[in-house]
Amino acid sequence: MNLDNLSFETIVSDEDADFIPILSQEDENRILSEEYPEDMSILPLRNAVLFPGVVLPITAGRDMSISLLQEANNNKKSIAVFTQKDTSIENPTTKDLHEIGTVARILKLLKMPDGSTMAVLQGTRKCKWNEITQTEPYFKGKIEMIDDPKIKRKTKEFSALMESIRDTSIKIIHENPAIPSEATFAIKNIEGDSFMVNFAASNLQLSTGEKQKLLEINTLQKRAMEILRLLDVELQKLQLKNNIQSKVRNDLDQQQREYFLHQQMKTIQEELGGVSYEADVEEMQERAKKKKWNPDTKKHFDKEITRLLRLNPQAPDYSVQRNYLELMLELPWEKFSKDNFDLKHAEKVLNKDHYGMEDVKERILEYLAVLKLKGNMKSPIICLHGPPGVGKTSLGKSIAEALGREYIRISLGGLHDESEIRGHRKTYIGSMPGRIINSVKKAGTSNPVFVLDEIDKLGRSSHGDPSSALLEVLDPEQNNNFHDNYLEIGYDLSKVLFVATTNSLNTIQPALLDRMEIINLSGYTIEEKVEIAKKHLIPKQIKEHGLNRNDISIGKKEIEFVVSGYTRESGVRSLDKKIAKIIRHYALFIAKEEEYTKKVTEEKIIEILGASRPNDKAEKFSTSGVVTGLAWTQVGGDILFIESVLSDGDGKLSITGNLGTVMKESATIALEYIKSNYTQFGIDLEKVKKSNIHIHVPEGATPKDGPSAGITMLTSMVSSFTNKIVRSDIAMTGEITLRGKVLPVGGIKEKILAAKRAGIKEIILCEENKKDIDEIKEEYLKGLKFHYVSKMEEVIKIALR
Repeated sequence: MNLDNLSFETIVSDEDADFIPILSQEDENRILSEEYPEDMSILPLRNAVLFPGVVLPITAGRDMSISLLQEANNNKKSIAVFTQKDTSIENPTTKDLHEIGTVARILKLLKMPDGSTMAVLQGTRKCKWNEITQTEPYFKGKIEMIDDPKIKRKTKEFSALMESIRDTSIKIIHENPAIPSEATFAIKNIEGDSFMVNFAASNLQLSTGEKQKLLEINTLQKRAMEILRLLDVELQKLQLKNNIQSKVRNDLDQQQREYFLHQQMKTIQEELGGVSYEADVEEMQERAKKKKWNPDTKKHFDKEITRLLRLNPQAPDYSVQRNYLELMLELPWEKFSKDNFDLKHAEKVLNKDHYGMEDVKERILEYLAVLKLKGNMKSPIICLHGPPGVGKTSLGKSIAEALGREYIRISLGGLHDESEIRGHRKTYIGSMPGRIINSVKKAGTSNPVFVLDEIDKLGRSSHGDPSSALLEVLDPEQNNNFHDNYLEIGYDLSKVLFVATTNSLNTIQPALLDRMEIINLSGYTIEEKVEIAKKHLIPKQIKEHGLNRNDISIGKKEIEFVVSGYTRESGVRSLDKKIAKIIRHYALFIAKEEEYTKKVTEEKIIEILGASRPNDKAEKFSTSGVVTGLAWTQVGGDILFIESVLSDGDGKLSITGNLGTVMKESATIALEYIKSNYTQFGIDLEKVKKSNIHIHVPEGATPKDGPSAGITMLTSMVSSFTNKIVRSDIAMTGEITLRGKVLPVGGIKEKILAAKRAGIKEIILCEENKKDIDEIKEEYLKGLKFHYVSKMEEVIKIALR
């Protein structure tokens, strides 16, 4: 039984008659004789069932329920209470209410601090709703009273049944220590049989649905029989539970007795010259003498080891303190690996492991040069930013090899707990240092190369913000005294070379981004991918598949065919998978000891990898309004065709091709510029006014956005209005303004390479992009002619035939 909500004071107090839940037989008869209005307010209950005569405290949080209770209380009206069929429904309808409920009067109404209302209800009579007459602001309906058939003459069987219910309820109270023993007075003082049955049903440990079924039983004798059965089940469960607890308590007492006996035996053994725990402490003190600690750290260690001596070796705190001291002894305080200052060796290692990446290699060599000249400097915090698969993570390993340092890598992807970085306080059970200190301990030196992988994918949760915890780690002004919660004293990380990797800078906290030196790694060109495949990927896959270098022969032309026909990415991960598939095909022949041709041909590649995807090629235009543009994507550069066509209308502009907001704005700017400068292009203004122009960018399923198609759109419109065809061997990229000025854009290297692949001969760029062209190797620019422009008139003059 559940009498927790009913205190003894509430049961027996006579200070407030309204709060005495014990109904006498006279009270029951009076309630049954009272008249109730046919139309009553209806209160839906979620997790409770109200029985006639029983007092039930409820908390109302829904606005409709609060409004109903306040109005009914003010007008001293009774209400009808019905339980919901589904407790999870927030806003129930009439279909969600059980038909059988209880009429109730409000004894008390209290406002709670959280805005909800607590009401103390007392059930009076069982009822049924026949029709809902109002749904807003709360339910009202026609209510019909339902009374159990009266028992004309009490039989001995019924009297015995009621006595059994009373006796079983008292036994449950005695068996359950959570119920105050004074609750037996409540049971003994109940006179009416109906109220006794309802009181027992209300306090049974049952689900809401089971209590509703009890309420719906239409005769008192049947309900009493079911309640006695349920009370008997609950009593048996309580007795079984108490028996189990008694057995467990006896076993625990035996364990306690054995523990004290063991303690006495250990004390006797130590007195007789047995094992002493002081040996462990002495061994730690000897190790501490060899450590290069500063005075503060040494003082802290001495203090902590003194605390260990005061602890009982059998106490749980002893192992916690011992583990802490072991960590202090295992950390490489002031222990550094010797840097290899042979710059030619470092350059050779970096070039051997990675093709390209000149900016990163130059930065590492600069760091080594300064370190060699000065002898000591704070390590830079480098952040390698670039698309997936370009070798950011593996570059960290090469840097460690070039410097002759230990290599540590931590993957931060999905990390959402600040304690992973800063550690837990050692007072917690299972506490441990953070990943930074733990990794330095494993490295064995205080100046490793530390790769923080996927720093842009750090999470955030109720356990803190790990990206904020990294602010101290990645600040050269602070990390010379990094505070780990477990270690409790500062640790010097200023000699650690941190290398972070990221695919995007947008998701990194600005304060964290400010602490790092960003080095951008652009995607590889086809020529670079061919070299990477030849020097790194193919030898690696041949070795991993158990083949020899002489078992297979693949030339540059075939590698380029795989790159251009089967991969569309900035990095080389997909290329690595394709090469692995080709190697596996030949490994099968070798394993079967069958004859095969070692030379890999394009036909063989198509047989293994399937049909290739053709690259975009420049088209020869026979109609006006079609222009070749250059675009940058996450997987490299690409060409795109922008088309425009005129139709009769009133000068409206329509755009299709899954374009973004910026690209649509570029089209609008281009049209407005044409309208204000039509004379210099030789365009008839009437034609502009009486023609609708439609711009389309093919491959409509692919989202496109950015300002770099501005000059391309304007050229396409001028071509349509003048009916002049655009040169098909020329491509262009650049942003425009309303003044007709051409602005620079990004991704030039990728766009130039895409144009070269497509067979473009000439490219129109903003003159400010010339510096980007100068950074590209001359071998990639062979066969290309560049036109540097600053105004749209120059673009039109070059592009139109």
